[in-house]
Amino acid sequence: MELLNNSLAARMAERFRGFLPVIVDVETGGFDAERDALLEIAAVTVGMDQEGKLYPHPAVSTHVEPFPGANIDPRALEITGIDPDNPLRAALNERAALDHIFQAVRAAVRANECQRAILVGHNAAFDLGFLNAAVRRVGHKRNPFHPFSCFDTATLSGLMYGQTVLSKAVIAAGYSFDSSEAHSAVYDAERTALLFCRIVNRLHSLQVLELERVGTALP
Repeated sequence: MELLNNSLAARMAERFRGFLPVIVDVETGGFDAERDALLEIAAVTVGMDQEGKLYPHPAVSTHVEPFPGANIDPRALEITGIDPDNPLRAALNERAALDHIFQAVRAAVRANECQRAILVGHNAAFDLGFLNAAVRRVGHKRNPFHPFSCFDTATLSGLMYGQTVLSKAVIAAGYSFDSSEAHSAVYDAERTALLFCRIVNRLHSLQVLELERVGTALP
């Protein structure tokens, strides 16, 4: 079993050039990563089965306290339904929130024999921008994510399914999407993880078929 796990870890590392894809979704107080509050973050790591196909792990998440002086646009709260003043949120300050997420991500990176995590998101530049801004604010020195490279499922699903809106892309990939659950970091990260794994696995199946086709055509 240990040899099998080591083999799968090596295959994961080889599949993405030493990077471990980690699906991230953030909910925020606006669109400006430097000025607007980070309010919620969720991350989903992925594993690989014996056939070389990806599958998502359970999400790791936390609510986040707005940093001092953070801007919060009421219109953003109408979309997310987040009440930053609700004591039941059990929100962590940005440093503790990043520690919580990064600890799980670093453990997954090590388990898969990768060197670093790479963020996967739907319109990934948005999530990566807020993540990087929070890292800068708290001076975090152990960020496991690549600082600028990412995988964007809006682009990938546009190529694969002709859909760029998350809900439509998820449905095109064969999954359900509950609009009443949308704009929750956990739900959106979980749906995005399913979408990413489905795209990667479909490409993997096509590659296997192509290799078989080429093999049978050889003299």
